[in-house]
Amino acid sequence: MSMIHAEQRIKNLLRLAAQQNASDLHLTVGRYPTFRIDGKLFPLIHESILTPEDIKAMSDAIMSEKHKEQLLDEGQADFSYNLEGKARFRTNAFFQQGFLSIAFRLIPRDIKDLKQLNLPETLYNFTKYSQGLFLAVGPVGHGKSTTLAALINEINHRQEKHIVTIEDPIEYIYEQDKCIINQREVFQDSKSFHLALKAVFREDANVVLIGEMRDLDTISTAITAAETGHLIFATLHTNDCPQTIDRIIDVFPAHQQNQVRTQLAGSLLGVMSQRLVPGINGGRFPAIEIMLKNHAVENLIREGKSYQIDNVIETSADQGMVSMDKSLANLVRQGVVSLEDGMHYAKDQRNFQNLLR
Repeated sequence: MSMIHAEQRIKNLLRLAAQQNASDLHLTVGRYPTFRIDGKLFPLIHESILTPEDIKAMSDAIMSEKHKEQLLDEGQADFSYNLEGKARFRTNAFFQQGFLSIAFRLIPRDIKDLKQLNLPETLYNFTKYSQGLFLAVGPVGHGKSTTLAALINEINHRQEKHIVTIEDPIEYIYEQDKCIINQREVFQDSKSFHLALKAVFREDANVVLIGEMRDLDTISTAITAAETGHLIFATLHTNDCPQTIDRIIDVFPAHQQNQVRTQLAGSLLGVMSQRLVPGINGGRFPAIEIMLKNHAVENLIREGKSYQIDNVIETSADQGMVSMDKSLANLVRQGVVSLEDGMHYAKDQRNFQNLLR
């Protein structure tokens, strides 16, 4: 396959992915090109099965020399791909069993607001703080980045701030309104998340979006930044609010953990855990858990009793907190999500069933 033919084939597949509202495109040797739509895989059987030569030619057509080197050195490479200015894709090329595979994730061009995302607009309250840490957590592909983009864009339209995003790769592109927005891509604009985050102290930043808190240095610097006049938004691959607290604390050496609990208790504004649940009539609907930091939560974090936070969430609906099971029960009650799918995503199936009575 020639380079020109390979690039054209990639463009045709990505164009079709955008038209079909696919969230992902997978290119794997020995398989048809495959879309993921509403969480399910759909092979494109009208296409030819992919050969090693096909995928090598397609990767050569879309990757820079730097990312080709990274792929060979590390076995995988992350980058973004812009389709003729009409759609952007977060892309990962990787080796498996000696063969090359490529996964594309569609990044919608337009940034939706919380109402369009079927999320509670009370989440906008987190944009009104001058400093602190807000975390969006949950599995890959369940809308964390999209929700954070809605919050960043709310600040962009309503406040005059300097926003710095640190991402790998850059996902949503913001159209600057009232804010100055600088978007930095790790490995292109900075060597690491930690170094880019450390630099915000010298860049007069008010708001910082961290694409992912991956390591001790990044987490430690994020907490410090949240304590010293910066509003920090970040993601973590954890399942719920208590696990998120534990993950952050456990990253640190044992002798530092008590100090970090105190720091986190003071700087954490809230945690949102999100799942995208298949709808009965197609599409996916967000189920969310929201924890707001109040005196009870602050004391539990400080005392190392994060396992009791679920009880606080359950009994603090009047403060705006929402449990995952209650959110799922509401979706089932509204008739947009099946009981079976609600049960599948529930944290406590017995509690979930009780909420439906």
